[in-house]
Amino acid sequence: MGDSDTTGAVTRRRRAGRGGSLQPGNGKDRAACPSAVPADLTGDNTEKKRDHSLETTRNKGKREKNKRSNDRISDRFSCHKTQESLLSSSSGYKNYRGIFNWCVVMLVLSNARLFLENLLKYGVLVDPVQVVSLFLKNPYSWPAACLVIVSNVFILVALYTERQLSKGSFSELVGFLFHCINLTIMLTFPAAVVLMVPSLTPVGGAFVLGTYTILFLKLYSYKDVNRWCRELSTVKAKKLSRSLSCPSEQHLNGGDRKVCYPGNLTIRDMYYFVFAPTVCYELNFPRSAKVRMSFLLRRLFEMLFLIQLSIGLTQQWMIPIIQSSMKPLEDMDLFRMTERLLRLAVPNHLIWLIFFYWFFHSSMNFTAELLCFGDRQFYKDWWNSETVTYFWQNWNIPVHKWCLRHFYKPMLRRGFSKIVSQSAVFFLSAFFHEYLVSVPLRMFRLWAFMAMMAQLPLAWFVGRFLRGDYGNAAVWMSLIIGQPIAVLMYVHDYYVLHYRQEVE
Repeated sequence: MGDSDTTGAVTRRRRAGRGGSLQPGNGKDRAACPSAVPADLTGDNTEKKRDHSLETTRNKGKREKNKRSNDRISDRFSCHKTQESLLSSSSGYKNYRGIFNWCVVMLVLSNARLFLENLLKYGVLVDPVQVVSLFLKNPYSWPAACLVIVSNVFILVALYTERQLSKGSFSELVGFLFHCINLTIMLTFPAAVVLMVPSLTPVGGAFVLGTYTILFLKLYSYKDVNRWCRELSTVKAKKLSRSLSCPSEQHLNGGDRKVCYPGNLTIRDMYYFVFAPTVCYELNFPRSAKVRMSFLLRRLFEMLFLIQLSIGLTQQWMIPIIQSSMKPLEDMDLFRMTERLLRLAVPNHLIWLIFFYWFFHSSMNFTAELLCFGDRQFYKDWWNSETVTYFWQNWNIPVHKWCLRHFYKPMLRRGFSKIVSQSAVFFLSAFFHEYLVSVPLRMFRLWAFMAMMAQLPLAWFVGRFLRGDYGNAAVWMSLIIGQPIAVLMYVHDYYVLHYRQEVE
């Protein structure tokens, strides 16, 4: 027994020296070894661990040094890795700011060359006095201004009809007939005056018909919304949407007084809607808190500057090109016609862009700020359009809302398909485009009508076969090339109809 105990103690000491832990055995083991590990053995173990850690650190440093050395050697012999070209769509690269700046610089330089060439060839043709004299030539013969004043009659007839309907003096059928007659005369009366009065210029005629067209859309919306309010009142609806009748208190700004039907049928409410930059009627429009004078003055400056710029570009740039295009059009010289068309495309498109900014941003924001009209979304990002449909839905938001609310959705509710309803919207738009061009020019060629109807197959083709940047390029191409074609067609026909007869 003594020998075995001695052997066991020696074994336990060896295990402790190797870093092992001494587990308690029986009582004799504990008595023979009161401390688990002697102090000298514990110190030796700690030193070995420290030496091992230092050696490991040195080895790791050597490995990292060798790796860096190998990397430097590898960099000398290899300089390639798997990667895509920046102009490839799969590269994920999107910062083309430098290319955009280059395009702007090239555009400025090329147009500067054209501008200098135009000045050297034709001299200075800009004459603001000539434009002003068109309106001040005979102050007592302003048929355009007189027609605009007469439009108040149609406004008051619409208001009177709605008041009678709200009191029950008119039946729905009688009110509908009154509105139909009023709206029909609104379109035919100014057109007849423009066609029959020789002193009314094409510019004045276009302004008058544009004013009456906007007023037509406004009064149609006014009629519809008030009818919806009567229908909902009849069924005793407890809660009406804001676009139809009373909004809830949280929909109003800063404690503004809410208006409920028929409290909206007032002169003040009607004329606020007439001058508001929208064609869709509501009983309670969103309102801004106050008029910002700095914002108002900036928009006014833009309006005055851009209208003068447009007139100057038309006189100096467009008119000489159009005049030089008459001979190739008469001779049907295809190459020269194409060359004139491309020359006309740049100034025509530039003037169209200026008109867009002048009307949809400067003018409508000026009017909205003056009237504290809250909804300023007059356009969206139509310049990013990848389809023709997206462009027509976003470049003129007020008219798009009217078509959607008062024409497209009612047709869907009556059971028409989306294709038929969409085609009907384009047909209505084509009618008004032709109405606003042919009547002031006093000739009917249907170029504007056909151009608008051609948007349907173009929209189908672009949406079906072109995507992304290609679709966006197709939309821009239709805008840049399509408009000059229509301009040349109408100008040529107008020249043939009027000036050739005078020469003969």
